[in-house]
Amino acid sequence: MSTATTTETALTDGLGAKLRKTVIGAGFAVVLLVPKVLSLRRDERSWVIFRMVLGVFGAALVILPIGFFGSYFLAVAGLVAFIVAILLPPPKATSGIDDKARELGALGVVDGGTFQSGSFAVPVQLFVGSQKLWALEADFHPLLVIPVAELISARAEETDGAWTLRLRWADRGALFSYSGVFAENLARTAENTVQSVMHPSVPVLPRRRAASA
Repeated sequence: MSTATTTETALTDGLGAKLRKTVIGAGFAVVLLVPKVLSLRRDERSWVIFRMVLGVFGAALVILPIGFFGSYFLAVAGLVAFIVAILLPPPKATSGIDDKARELGALGVVDGGTFQSGSFAVPVQLFVGSQKLWALEADFHPLLVIPVAELISARAEETDGAWTLRLRWADRGALFSYSGVFAENLARTAENTVQSVMHPSVPVLPRRRAASA
């Protein structure tokens, strides 16, 4: 009896952990999607097309369900989408992050969490380029500049329930810590982004002895 109860409890805990991880992953995907949608505002043509598609889709949801399915829920959702398309703000100019990334020639920008060095900790953004990696403060002041060619490793790690990103290059190292619900996702995203520009090390092949004559 106790064995069955223990097994059932373990299965319940396992399913609960998987469900929690799935919900967090879905939420993180939405968080990543929102900036991409908002980035369309910096391209006037793309933003106008997006608003038109959203408006047409919303109008279709209002008309079609009433005529064919009799579902007022879809009609309400379509009406909301149509109103949102009308009320969406006009295109806006590029952000400071985009301008700075273009200036530096960065291929991508990711959340660097909190950069820890000595007695101080500062929130940073990681600007990742093919030649250099920059850790910049909110005012774009560089705290750290790393030549990509010297990077040895970039690893996301969990320690005592907290997530960190450790970078090693030459004879130095840097630590970036993450907190909150999306800590693991942010750390792994930064890890994958940095690793994508790192040059793979060339394996050293053992020399073959010359065949004796």
